[in-house]
Amino acid sequence: MSAELKARLVEQALAEGFSALGVTRPDAIPEAAGRLAGFVGAGYHGQMGWMAERMGWRGDPTALWPEARSVVMLAEAYTPAHDPLEVLDMRDRGAVSVYAQGRDYHDIVKKRLKRVGRWLLQEAGGEIKVFVDTAPVMEKPLAAAAGLGWQGKHTNLLSRELGNWFFLGAIFTTLELPADAPEAEKCGTCRACLDICPTDAFPAPFRLDARRCISYLTIEHDGPVAPELRARMGNRIYGCDDCLAVCPWNKFAVAANELRYAGDGGLRAPRLAELAMLDDAGFRARFSGSAIKRIGRNRFVRNVLYAIGNSADPTHLAVAQGLCDDAEPVVADAARWAVARLVAPD
Repeated sequence: MSAELKARLVEQALAEGFSALGVTRPDAIPEAAGRLAGFVGAGYHGQMGWMAERMGWRGDPTALWPEARSVVMLAEAYTPAHDPLEVLDMRDRGAVSVYAQGRDYHDIVKKRLKRVGRWLLQEAGGEIKVFVDTAPVMEKPLAAAAGLGWQGKHTNLLSRELGNWFFLGAIFTTLELPADAPEAEKCGTCRACLDICPTDAFPAPFRLDARRCISYLTIEHDGPVAPELRARMGNRIYGCDDCLAVCPWNKFAVAANELRYAGDGGLRAPRLAELAMLDDAGFRARFSGSAIKRIGRNRFVRNVLYAIGNSADPTHLAVAQGLCDDAEPVVADAARWAVARLVAPD
């Protein structure tokens, strides 16, 4: 019965728009707690205090919900239809991570998870809890244990069927479902993701120092970014896709089913000068329904000003000068740095 139920569960998940489904046990990642402790102990988490909090739950899914007997992991592709690295050569434009160019994935994936979860409840009973990147759940190790792929040298999940452009969601359930076999690591000698990193954020393969990662710096880091890292950020104003984009396994990437992830194209290469002029109301209006909204105007404009400082485009000078006395200190600091770079780029 459980094998037949699982087969129908996969069909239901695919019908809802997910790209793949795997099942594992809550106790399938005993090594996760130690790895997390090492990551936090080394300070690699930076300002992400939430990673240090509730480490007992994050490192041990059985502690998060002791009644759970199975973890259903689902992947949803958001593969871009364009080369996300092209914008890096457009110095008057900003580079926004592919996942944030359209509708906030949290909203879309969670609704799909709930629909799949309701189907499971109706078919087999039990209890469920759904998670999408908003709870102390280590999705990537669980997804690897569920056979959806393996964590590559860039620490993101890779799949022979999906590449590495996909979101993850989890359904914890009290039902006993047949578990899938974990996927073996298949990166081999490849170093493409490590070598392309603009800030050398990988102290070793399979290890990330978030304090140097542009995704962390542009999204999670509060306050000024260290001066030695600002120039390396280039025109990346929200996230960074470099290590994902160069992975050879993307030759197997599947197309995204959800058009809302691509958005209307307005964030594929937005003009830096226009973004720098956003006040708080303008920022909230521009990014309503977007994952970008959560970082707020001040952090976002800070990122834009770093990109302007790296643009070597003197037409941006007046924009940066106009923000040197901004009421927000981090914006004013970034504006003064941008002005100095544009006046004397060497």
